[in-house]
Amino acid sequence: MIVKSKMCVFVLTAAVAMTSLTGCFRKKKYENPIGKDTQQPDKVLFDKAVADIERGRYEVARLTLNTLINTYDTSEYLAKAKLAIADSWMRESGSHGLAQAEAEYKDFILFYPTMEESAEAQEKICTIHLRQMEKPDRDNKHAYRAEEECRQLLVQFPNSKFAPRVQQMLRNIQEVEAEGEMRTARFYYGKGSNPAAANRLQGISDQYPLYSAADEALFMLGGAYERMGTRFKPQSVKSYQRLVKDYPLSSYVDPAKKKLKEMEADVPEADPVAVARMKYEQENKTKTGVIHDFWSIFKKSPDTTMAAKSGTPAMMNQRPSIPVSVPVPAGAVGGTNELGGTVITGSSDLDTKPDARQSVQNQASGAAPEKKEEAPVKEASPVSDPAQQQQLPTNRQPIKGKKGKTPKPPKASGK
Repeated sequence: MIVKSKMCVFVLTAAVAMTSLTGCFRKKKYENPIGKDTQQPDKVLFDKAVADIERGRYEVARLTLNTLINTYDTSEYLAKAKLAIADSWMRESGSHGLAQAEAEYKDFILFYPTMEESAEAQEKICTIHLRQMEKPDRDNKHAYRAEEECRQLLVQFPNSKFAPRVQQMLRNIQEVEAEGEMRTARFYYGKGSNPAAANRLQGISDQYPLYSAADEALFMLGGAYERMGTRFKPQSVKSYQRLVKDYPLSSYVDPAKKKLKEMEADVPEADPVAVARMKYEQENKTKTGVIHDFWSIFKKSPDTTMAAKSGTPAMMNQRPSIPVSVPVPAGAVGGTNELGGTVITGSSDLDTKPDARQSVQNQASGAAPEKKEEAPVKEASPVSDPAQQQQLPTNRQPIKGKKGKTPKPPKASGK
């Protein structure tokens, strides 16, 4: 018993000694982390909010960030906190979350337009609409919004590090828009509605020169004008010549040259810049497999693997044009819908001619209406140009050939 008691005393003494020794080594002066001359509290709040965002606690993170913004209005983390709120909404996703994220990003750009993060915020706004884009045959409102936001970044932040990426995003968006227009044009072309098809195809070739099927659009455009008669022969020749010059490596070049020779028109030389661009596109073409083609059927988002990898995308919105089947009044400028007005000076018909309401009152009272001398009608002068005497084509023009079948352009190889 005495031995056991001595052993217990020895163990307790050793434990006390080790504890005191460890305390000597661990002893360190305590400093209050919340001092008067430091900005640490706002950093603590910001770090806590970032940790909550990473763990998916978005509501808690936004509450912490709002506390930071309202409490420390001169903090260096103020701008980062506002950007983190937008990022939390974007990570939360969903239609409501993405809408809130876009509003927060726009507010950030409004308050901090000169910061580098403003370009990042604009790039994320473009990404928000890009993620909501649908296939070409469906609603394209998000495609147009994404195109507008991407252009805004390239105009407002041209030297940003996000500019090359956004430029490629813009090429992808315009590929989807052009594909939607092309599907409509193919429908009109196959139906035999040549003016409607030519109107769509002309818009595609002018607005989307980087479109993967722009060469096919030009070939179909030349065929649509050709089927509308000799009056539109110049437009048809111009389409074929542009195809040969700007898309020299296309499989439609040889049929286009054949058409030009039949029309006795000049065959232009290929543009060297266009040759280099098409070679680059062929070498950097995105290759897809069977699995990709299968799953793309079930995806909501469009397939942009055929989009161009080089070239400057269109920076102007497409303007609506008038089909060639609609007669243009004399003196009208081009084929666009332009509204104009002039200021009336001096006397006009409202001052010189009698009021129509006055004549109605005279008839009601029994007074005889005043007789007016009618101006002699001028005979229309005959049109000397035989091309103008031809009737304009219609979208219900009968199609030659077999019933229910229309000639189609040859399919491009290697597309």
